[in-house]
Amino acid sequence: MATTLRSIRGVTPLLDRILVQRVKAENKTASGLYIPEKNVEKLNEAKVLAVGPGAHDANGKLLPVSVKTGDRVLIPPFGGSTVKVGDEDFILFRDHEILAKITEE
Repeated sequence: MATTLRSIRGVTPLLDRILVQRVKAENKTASGLYIPEKNVEKLNEAKVLAVGPGAHDANGKLLPVSVKTGDRVLIPPFGGSTVKVGDEDFILFRDHEILAKITEE
């Protein structure tokens, strides 16, 4: 089920949720040929747009989320809650659903 909004700025993740936008795959080959949109694979890479403050443990201590705004992360191919703004899709995940943080070395 998707939620439709006018602006993504109106979305503030709560608790340990993370708002991401999937990175779009290239629709052109290295030699310059265009690939039909239906044949372009969805990448499991996403950019973090916003994060919640974190979740509380059993003692009430705040556990912060493991990523921050601007990070690149690996997300599962399925899951999360889709938020639709115009033609753009954004996804809300819980912190523990994020597979990895991508760092350039």
